Amino acid sequence: MTLSLWISLLSACIIISFTPGAGAINTMSNSMRQGWRASIWGVIGQQIALLIHVVIVAAGVGLLVASSPLLFGIIRYAGAAYLVYLGIRMMLSKPEVASDGTSTGHRLTRWAMLNRGILVNLLNPKAIVFFLAFTPQFIRTDQPLLSQYAIFIGTVIVVDILVMFFFFAGTARTFQRFTATYRGAKLLNILFGILFILVAALLLLIH
Repeated sequence: MTLSLWISLLSACIIISFTPGAGAINTMSNSMRQGWRASIWGVIGQQIALLIHVVIVAAGVGLLVASSPLLFGIIRYAGAAYLVYLGIRMMLSKPEVASDGTSTGHRLTRWAMLNRGILVNLLNPKAIVFFLAFTPQFIRTDQPLLSQYAIFIGTVIVVDILVMFFFFAGTARTFQRFTATYRGAKLLNILFGILFILVAALLLLIH
């Protein structure tokens, strides 16, 4: 993987990790109810599920590359189109306003947070579809695949851990107050929708 392509991967991972979703809500909830340090167990659980998704998709894409580079290229362009679609859909969608999350719930054990984190990401059927579109953007068919997938998976997981733990968990109350209003959540959807489209354009230009 070239440096320029890795920088694009890093940028895309940062944007995607900052996009609010079920994992972010779960992390904020754990942080506010169980404590910031304890919330790391939920984040780890989410990464385990994310790793499972990426490995499944990477294995499928690897087989596709070996059999037909043409089909791989078709998927790459279709993936970019999907990112554009995702961005447009995000900008036009009605945002889900988060609850204030300030009520105190029962204490969760580390294993309970770990298991819940796994389920939050693993039971999301859109994750595999997303990574199927996302992964081929950063894989070069003329280079060794194993090292590329290792860099890809490592970058995705490290960035997501840092963003989830230090941003969503660390600033949970402030961020939650912002997304508690319809206007704030809508503006956030528009912002990240535009960023998704820009990432798709960047990937097509730089690959």
